Amino acid sequence: MSYEPSPDWQYEVPTSGSKRLPPAARYVQSLTHQGYGFEAAIADLVDNSIDAGATKVVISFLRDHDRLVSLIVVDDGRGMDETGLDVAMTVGGRTEYAASALGHFGAGLKAASLSHADSLTLISRTKRSPSAGRRWRTAAAQEDFSCDIVDARYCQDLVDRYDGIIEWHGTIVRWDGVRAFETVTAGQTDRFLNEAIEKLETHLGLYLHRFLTRDGFHIDIVVEDVPTRDELDHRGIEPIDPFGYRVTGRPGYPKVFTAPVEGVGDVRMTGHIWPPKSPLVAYRGIGPLADRQGFYIYRNDRLVQAGGWNGTRSAEAHHNLARIAIDLPSEANDVFSLTVKKDGVNVTPSFARGLEKTVDASGHTFAAYLQDAETVYREAARRSTEVKRTEVIPPGKGIDPKLKRTLRDELPQLEGEDPITFRWESMPPETFFSIDRDEHVVRLNKEYRPAFNGDRRAGSNDAPVLKGLLYLLLEKNFRMGRSSAQRDDEMALWNSVLITAARCEMARYETDAG
Repeated sequence: MSYEPSPDWQYEVPTSGSKRLPPAARYVQSLTHQGYGFEAAIADLVDNSIDAGATKVVISFLRDHDRLVSLIVVDDGRGMDETGLDVAMTVGGRTEYAASALGHFGAGLKAASLSHADSLTLISRTKRSPSAGRRWRTAAAQEDFSCDIVDARYCQDLVDRYDGIIEWHGTIVRWDGVRAFETVTAGQTDRFLNEAIEKLETHLGLYLHRFLTRDGFHIDIVVEDVPTRDELDHRGIEPIDPFGYRVTGRPGYPKVFTAPVEGVGDVRMTGHIWPPKSPLVAYRGIGPLADRQGFYIYRNDRLVQAGGWNGTRSAEAHHNLARIAIDLPSEANDVFSLTVKKDGVNVTPSFARGLEKTVDASGHTFAAYLQDAETVYREAARRSTEVKRTEVIPPGKGIDPKLKRTLRDELPQLEGEDPITFRWESMPPETFFSIDRDEHVVRLNKEYRPAFNGDRRAGSNDAPVLKGLLYLLLEKNFRMGRSSAQRDDEMALWNSVLITAARCEMARYETDAG
């Protein structure tokens, strides 16, 4: 029906047909400016692995001497055939997601990758299809959306390289031309890796903490030497539960509240009150306390917002102990909308109105909960006696990740300091350990290593009791700089005692074996 001009308001916009306007190739350039942080981008790749049913995910920094060359993410998920690879590499290619999926918009793989790398390669295999691959290079994609088909023989070679992870099926995401790697100056690679991996451990440990507590699911971070294929570092990601306090800050908590939200229905919220002045990483180590108070929102068990009040109130110090867990409804709704980067949730005013009517089963209001959290905070602030532990140089390579986490929970960390590494090396028999203050290394005499492993296979993170005690004893020697006669004498004493103890332990093994 044709449009007839009229002075009346047109409630529907008249049209005279339609035409197809595909996006210009330069649209790819917009994907590189999505504002993805490095950790959030990697988390998006891990989300895809989880959606593919993976139980093992390995994030590997590839290094050639002092140069970082690539980054890969390998998983043992169900994999993709040629058609699946084409869909995965198409912007918005996935039109449907399972209700339980972590993927949401169909752009995460491309946007997250091209925000940080000039080239994205995707290689995969399934139980029924051979290894195949696709590659997007930003420069070529900007011309005409062209996507390279990766040589099938190389695809199989790369899959074979990681056959300890990929067996019958799995996927490899490869980033080349990683822009952050190109900024690393000579001699700074170790420091860059330590800082990058620490941030990545914290981010993944927090946002995927519910998955990391599941039996059989693991995420590991590896630094791999390309020429030798040696693992220069290997860390398992530990979950960081933002509600993982040991004792609640107030008896009777946590409490389960119900918020009647127009457009969604009843929304369950679990209000927690942290114990004041907690040293735990889950409280102090995930960002400024003012940013971490408030709502922790989950979608399909994946944390998508870690703190914040979503415009319902302002952050104030006396609410630092208040954290509320919310699981988003699985059904689509107009009240809660996830950001593209899965780092926050937008809400409509109906959520704030629902909070005003929120109560628990006994009628305790949400406002009363906030008052309880404030009371605990203010009472703790009035107490003048508080033991403050000395800030320490953080533990680094060679220490079991769980032990490292406990040390960081219990001891405040000095910012900007290279971590202390533990390393077994060949040394004279009269020396049990020595320290390198400049390099922040504790060297252990590998002649005595069997005393702490017995018949077990020795690994880089072995002997946790020994290393934990030595870290507590020796950390001050790195922090205080130059040696002193007293500290040198202490180390000579400890060397003598430990050599005798290790020899006694090894003699006992020999006696038992005999």
